[in-house]
Amino acid sequence: MKVIGIDRDIFQDEEYLNLVSDLLALEDIQKLDEYSQHMNTSRLLHSVNVSYYTYKLCKKLGLDYRSGARAGLLHDFCLYDFKTTKVPGGHIKGHPKIALSNAKKFTKLNKVEKDAIAKHMWPLTFSPPRYKESYVLTFMDKYCAILEVCEKTSKKIKMKTKLT
Repeated sequence: MKVIGIDRDIFQDEEYLNLVSDLLALEDIQKLDEYSQHMNTSRLLHSVNVSYYTYKLCKKLGLDYRSGARAGLLHDFCLYDFKTTKVPGGHIKGHPKIALSNAKKFTKLNKVEKDAIAKHMWPLTFSPPRYKESYVLTFMDKYCAILEVCEKTSKKIKMKTKLT
C-alpha cells in the first residue's frame, strides 16, 4: 500500500524511530496494516503518518514530542474493520476508548499520551483535549486524513478525466 503524506526520509530519522521502535515491533501494531483507513492507506500507515507529523510539530513547538509520537502511533490502535464491526457509541466516538484500552495492554502510558489517544476525535466528541500535545495530535490526525482522502479523490478525478 502506498504511503500518503509522509516524509520519505522518516525511516532515516533515528531520533523518531528510537521513540517508537518498541511499539512498531509489536505484532498487534503490525496487524493494523491489515485494515483500510481513509480509503487509500492502511491503519498502520495512517498511524505512522500521524505519529511522525505530531512528533515533528511538537518538537518544533518545544512540546513533549516523545508523548506526541507515541500517542500518534497508538491513537487508532483498533483491530477491527469499522465498516463491519459495531462499536458502542459508533466508531467515531467509540474507537478512541478502544485504542486507549488496547494501548494500555502493551505499554505504560503517561497522562499526555492517555489524553491524546482518548480525545483525538475532538470536536466530534464532547471532551476537549487537556494538553497542547493532544491538540497537535488531533490536528495532525485530521490533516493526515485529509491528505489520504484527497489523494484517493484526485486519482478518481484524474481517471475520470482520462476516460472522457
